[in-house]
Amino acid sequence: MPLHQTLLEIDDLHQFSDQSTFTQNIPVEWVESALTLTQSATIRRRRLPSDQVLWLVLGMSLFRDEPIADVARRLNTCSQGLANDCLLAKSGISSARQRLGPQPLEWLFRKTGYHWGSERYPADDWNGLQVFAVDGALFRTPDTPELREHFGSGNTSTNRQTPYPILRLVSLMNTRSHIMLDAQISPFRKGEIRMAESFVSRIPDHSVTLLDKGFWGADLLLSINRNNDNRHWLIPARKGLVYEEVEQYNSRDKLLRMKVSDQARKRNSSLPEYWDVRAVTYEINEIEKTVYTSLPYAKFNTEMVSELYHERWEIELGFRDIKSSMNNNALTLRSKKVELIYQEVWSLLLAYNVVRREAGQAAIAYQKAPSEISFKAAYCYIASQLIVMAQAQPISKTGTRLAHLRSGIGELCINYRSRPSRPRTVKINKTRYPVNRNAAPLK
Repeated sequence: MPLHQTLLEIDDLHQFSDQSTFTQNIPVEWVESALTLTQSATIRRRRLPSDQVLWLVLGMSLFRDEPIADVARRLNTCSQGLANDCLLAKSGISSARQRLGPQPLEWLFRKTGYHWGSERYPADDWNGLQVFAVDGALFRTPDTPELREHFGSGNTSTNRQTPYPILRLVSLMNTRSHIMLDAQISPFRKGEIRMAESFVSRIPDHSVTLLDKGFWGADLLLSINRNNDNRHWLIPARKGLVYEEVEQYNSRDKLLRMKVSDQARKRNSSLPEYWDVRAVTYEINEIEKTVYTSLPYAKFNTEMVSELYHERWEIELGFRDIKSSMNNNALTLRSKKVELIYQEVWSLLLAYNVVRREAGQAAIAYQKAPSEISFKAAYCYIASQLIVMAQAQPISKTGTRLAHLRSGIGELCINYRSRPSRPRTVKINKTRYPVNRNAAPLK
């Protein structure tokens, strides 16, 4: 019997709380609601119903290097008993993925993301505020005419195209739990600011959002705290901005007033003519840096603000975990159709959140911070345990195995060791092959 079907049908699983049951992270009602978004409906009793295809797509994200048919057999994804070559043809699995489409994965990711990312726990607090980060990442797709026409290519110094089509991802992450609350996926040609505008209005209240300097814009930043729901932002200063000093709190902290550009006001007539930002200056390794923020000086002093921005790097670690640990540093995504590319990326984000959620709950149970659990170790441990539980007998012991799963994750903590300083050096790249100096760079 498939793993997810086993979990849905066992009556005695209610005795395990949400802190001890892995698959209860995603309620059955959410899965059913997501599947109503499929583009086609059928009354046939298929060997791969939509709910099992959804779990199969998530399994693909956990077993990146294995063929899809092998993933189906490993997770025993079939409605008619043990999954094998006789019951599941490779062409049938591909057709089932196309029937499912990307919409259920996208809806389920957002539903679970906002639910998990907004949860509060002792370590998820910075002076009474949750800390979020917004940033973007790029993914390569296989080089086919269909994908290149849809996603486009990256920028180069000349008119040459990049070797692979590129899609753009912009995400909102809780920097303490590393849960991604929301995301937008689009072809490369669409800008990050326009993508981020689609979800900044849904950032939870009582929070501060850290942004990269590429997201600088009055319309985007003012929309974060427009409703005055104790939502704030923090972003590095940009060079060449024209401003006047309104008030100086101390030698490294002052209030500035800048004019909103005519282009921004033409695009959004509700923007004011001028807006005030707080500028905080600090030093790192004898290098002076400045950040702009909406955090009021009366509640958050200079030292508090200057120490906060380094947490923005946590979203970069999240992108690294997806690309390196889950996608195994693959050069491109594995799908070759536009709809399946979107489906694959949404499933990657959802599977990433499931691992992070389970690792975070295990950390809390062991009185540790979620960031202290190694993502790669937790990801590998969960993937291996899913295979075991998919074939587990007797079925009545599945709940006990799930309870033991979290206890095993709680022991996968990161060991912080002091390392000697090694200055960065550039080594000579020697090759006996001729070098094409005119080749387009990889991005």
